[in-house]
Amino acid sequence: MTNQNTQKRITLLQFDEEIRKISVKTLNRYLVNFSILSLITKQAHWNLQGFNFISIHEMLDEFYESLQKYVDIFAERLVQLNCTAISTPEYLVQNTNFEEYPSHISNSIDHLRELHIRYASVANSLRQDIEQENADAATIDYYTQALEELDKFVWFIEAHLN
Repeated sequence: MTNQNTQKRITLLQFDEEIRKISVKTLNRYLVNFSILSLITKQAHWNLQGFNFISIHEMLDEFYESLQKYVDIFAERLVQLNCTAISTPEYLVQNTNFEEYPSHISNSIDHLRELHIRYASVANSLRQDIEQENADAATIDYYTQALEELDKFVWFIEAHLN
């Protein structure tokens, strides 16, 4: 197992060590979550069929791009905090709390239901970490931006499902 708290470089950036540790812990969780959300979003994008196909297909492309943006932001923030960003397939599998995404579904509504559960779960987790200030100020700012996106995605999905 890679030690993510290993100091890698000398930096003039000053972080309270306890806050840095909390930030690293939550950032690692969101790096995993957003990596997986982006992968399953593409899974749905490629394989969905049915009602509103083209609008959902295109919507999921936009979701994917945004999720990937936050994968990069969270990974780079970990490195700024002098840690290693890890998003290997093995690490993702070992560190996720998501149920496996069903690969047998093709109906667009079934895909939206599966994404809805996972997006809302991560959005609610982000909301809780923001409210409890479970990271440094700059990291909380990234969480707030990511939450705005996820809330919008959940709203779009709910509009399709209702």
